[in-house]
Order: sequence, then C-alpha cells, then structure tokens
Amino acid sequence: MPAIHYRLRWPDQTETCCYSPSTTIREFFQPGQAYPLSEFLDRIRAATQHSSDRVAARYGFACSAAADQLATIEARARLFAAQADASVALVAFE
Repeated sequence: MPAIHYRLRWPDQTETCCYSPSTTIREFFQPGQAYPLSEFLDRIRAATQHSSDRVAARYGFACSAAADQLATIEARARLFAAQADASVALVAFE
C-alpha cells in the first residue's frame, strides 16, 4: 500500500510534514486549500480512519503510525482552538 507524506501550514504560518499510510487522503483534501480548523479536523479524522481501515483490511491490523500522526495533529490544532478564524492549509502532497 503506497504511503504518502503531506505538508500542513498552521495558523501561525509554520509548516509540518505529516504521514498517511494510504494515498486515499487525496480524496479528502485539495493541495493549496485552507480549511477552517473544525472542518480540517473533521476531514483529517475521516481521512486517517479511512487510510487506517485500508491497512487493516489488507494486513489485519490498523496502522498505529496513522493514529500517532492524528494525535500529533490534534494536539497541534488545540493550540489554535481559541482563534475564531483559524485555518489549516494542506500545502502539498509529497
């Protein structure tokens, strides 16, 4: 199953490189598009679950790296939760 990395730009303009175990994350995001924080979190949770489910279907177990990545993203997102206009951009798939 092809894994993919993607780059996020946070409301403070910092960027992080993230991991998905499946390229199906492309179905949830458009490169260069910014998403309001709550919408971004809904999308990244759904994308991560979908990717992890694909891994489980193929290998018989969920992807712990995907779960760890999601936890890291959620922790980072909490830093911006009080900002009414906070958005996260998916800069690019790498």
